[in-house]
Amino acid sequence: MTTESVSAGDDPRRLLSDVRALARRVRLDQRVTAVALLALAAVSLLALPVDWLFLNADCGRATVESGAACHIRGFSRGFYWLPALLLAYSGIAVYAARAARARGLGARVLPYVLTGVALAVLSAAAWVWAYFYLDPPPAEPFADWVMVLDRLVGPAGTIGLALLVLAWLERHVALLAYTLVYLVLVLVPPAETFRLPPGLLGVHTYFLLPHLISGVALLLGGLGFALARRWRR
Repeated sequence: MTTESVSAGDDPRRLLSDVRALARRVRLDQRVTAVALLALAAVSLLALPVDWLFLNADCGRATVESGAACHIRGFSRGFYWLPALLLAYSGIAVYAARAARARGLGARVLPYVLTGVALAVLSAAAWVWAYFYLDPPPAEPFADWVMVLDRLVGPAGTIGLALLVLAWLERHVALLAYTLVYLVLVLVPPAETFRLPPGLLGVHTYFLLPHLISGVALLLGGLGFALARRWRR
């Protein structure tokens, strides 16, 4: 009676383990998390000087310190954010396609890009509607839920909503956790939470601070995911 040895490559359990490891490596190679966050961070931070120049604050004799009503309108959403976001999402799609072609893989980022573009168009349309419908602006402050909705359909909010789609496509738990924290930062008004004084910036502090927080959060997130990917290699 003789016995034959079975090579390790013929072990079904090892083959299954190798297939799973290969599938996981493919998913990691398909991820564009860091590039997407860094591109959107650049758009968000470049928006700060644009927002500053085209901010219209109608405060009359009221000041922010007194807590009186102050009507603030930012005109950048109408002519900066939409083309900037369309350019950013196009760049992300091109990068994903080239990276996938170089590795011989398929790109899975298209649903994310289309979602981001659709939300950017929706944000611009909402701004146009509000600009004409709320002219002149109401005398009373808006309800809290209206302000939350406004921040959600704003550029920073739509970026976060689209990132939820990217996290789902990439099966990226860390990106999902990051996006949820990012959305909390976007939806909670930091100027009211931290009671920041207007200082030399006046009402600009209250208007630009959320954009600054969003841009810095995207930048740090992009750098963090890029370092994590390099460390994993």
